[in-house]
Amino acid sequence: MKAWVLALWAALLLLVSPAWAEGAYQAKMNDDGLYHQDWFINSFLDLKEDMAEATKAGKRFAIIWEQKGCPYCRDVHTVNFADDKLREWIKQRYSILQLNLWGDREVTDFDGQVLSEKEMARKYRINFTPTIQFFPETVAETQGKKGDAVEVARMPGYFRSFHFLAMFEYVWDKRYAKGQDFQRYILEKSAQ
Repeated sequence: MKAWVLALWAALLLLVSPAWAEGAYQAKMNDDGLYHQDWFINSFLDLKEDMAEATKAGKRFAIIWEQKGCPYCRDVHTVNFADDKLREWIKQRYSILQLNLWGDREVTDFDGQVLSEKEMARKYRINFTPTIQFFPETVAETQGKKGDAVEVARMPGYFRSFHFLAMFEYVWDKRYAKGQDFQRYILEKSAQ
């Protein structure tokens, strides 16, 4: 075959298969209509157990709330998590549980209460998606706290990649424990 025919064929493949051209990473959609990362935790939906496993692995525990048809949820997966550096940084440091804002799976909360995902969302005052909740480092730090008082930080909605990663870094560095709010952290980070 002539070189120009091979070049033309390769160019056509790139046009027809942009995902192939971009590399191996692809977000996957589950049967429930939510995009999913293969590194998200596979859970029995007991939050104490999930946090204990994360702590044992030297990671922080977070919950990402999503819903079917949410364009910003899609962007978290197809834009933010598609960035290899960003995804790998988070993957190495966080155990993330994905919950469905309207889901019916039963979840055992830190306080032992068993609720459906949608009831848990109401308890935690999750009003829109995506929302990411960040929790303390250990189960002991959740004792005596209910609902959203358990979390140490919250990402309310879609953040572009810089702010998205910065929120994960903010929690990882425990800036919340030092009394620094996220906005000040972003200003400090932007100035660097």
